[in-house]
Amino acid sequence: MSGTAQVTELSVARRRLAVDSIGIWVLAIVIGTIFGFTAREGGLSLIETAAFSSILFAGAAQFAAVGLIAVAAPWGSIVLLVWLLNARHFLYAASIAPHTTHLPRKIRAGLAYLLTDEAFALTSAHIARLGRFDLAGGWYAGFSIFVPWNLATIAGWLAGAALPEPGTIGLDVMFPASMAGLAVGLVRDRAALIALITGGAAAVAAAILINPSAAAMIGGLVGPLVGIALTRREGEAR
Repeated sequence: MSGTAQVTELSVARRRLAVDSIGIWVLAIVIGTIFGFTAREGGLSLIETAAFSSILFAGAAQFAAVGLIAVAAPWGSIVLLVWLLNARHFLYAASIAPHTTHLPRKIRAGLAYLLTDEAFALTSAHIARLGRFDLAGGWYAGFSIFVPWNLATIAGWLAGAALPEPGTIGLDVMFPASMAGLAVGLVRDRAALIALITGGAAAVAAAILINPSAAAMIGGLVGPLVGIALTRREGEAR
């Protein structure tokens, strides 16, 4: 492929990445605002709330942790729950890592810090389009959720009582609906489809048999594990 063709391909891929991220910005603003409101209702100060979003930076885990803090749960159980909810991020990193081996460790650490569910979806799709990792695209995918999420968290806390209860206007379904949409968008082969179906079934079963909080943790672990296992098996078969 000529240099001009490569530049054109990269420009097209980056434009698509920017378009795909629009929904992520909207999602981050809406859900981040709800988290800020929820954290305030749970008794967290503005500084504590901002620290949650900038340091922990994991939507489902943040909501779960604030819920446990509000009922004075032991810190050990809070830390364990957060770790379990975020364990799926190890799988995300394992999927992206082979494409970033040429990068310095500090750069990879920064990208890993920003690798949320949404950033993984955007980055994976961007890699699939290009057939390689684009550093600028990777940074953009990460910051496209980090920046609006943190700004919206602060706005939600400051708005406080002025916001209606999220469930009364249907905002409580935004997070699971958006995650479902991102997951469907990642399906490009048999392994990904089976991973989606398996993870979704596991999440539904966990929500019914255990509780809704366990759904993200169990579904988020089972689906990627199945997908990785199938991908490796298919690779060995070739």
